Amino acid sequence: MSLKPPFTLQTAIQKVKLAQNLWNTRDPARIALAYTPDTIWRNRDKFVKGRPEVEEFLKDKWAREHHYVLRKELFAFTDNKIAVQFFYEWNEKPDGLGQWFRTYGLEDWTFDETGLMRKRQMSGNDVLIKPEDRWFKDGVDIESVVIGEEHL
Repeated sequence: MSLKPPFTLQTAIQKVKLAQNLWNTRDPARIALAYTPDTIWRNRDKFVKGRPEVEEFLKDKWAREHHYVLRKELFAFTDNKIAVQFFYEWNEKPDGLGQWFRTYGLEDWTFDETGLMRKRQMSGNDVLIKPEDRWFKDGVDIESVVIGEEHL
């Protein structure tokens, strides 16, 4: 089965979960390969162009966001576009003893004909959470966490 446009419901969901799993590796070089060489991003207030800038952006991100765990869900799709809602948790300290955050947001993605992402726009908000309120604790299957309307 091809994960290239035009997307079907099944391939759009697979593309979203593939991206989720790739980002959860926290490997900037590997992640950058999922984007076109000339990819363009807006991530909150940052504008990124090309794979080298993607790698640098992700290195900087994970130098600040420790214990990062991400879940993505399909929101909508068309032939070569996918919209995603996402949730991720992270800690401000490498030892996990700092403030915990949950980031909520939406992304819109546009793909080229080969299935590489050409454009990514992200809008997100960080919410302070207590350690006991975390969803994605060690050993938890992130797909099993129920995220209901009360969390949106």
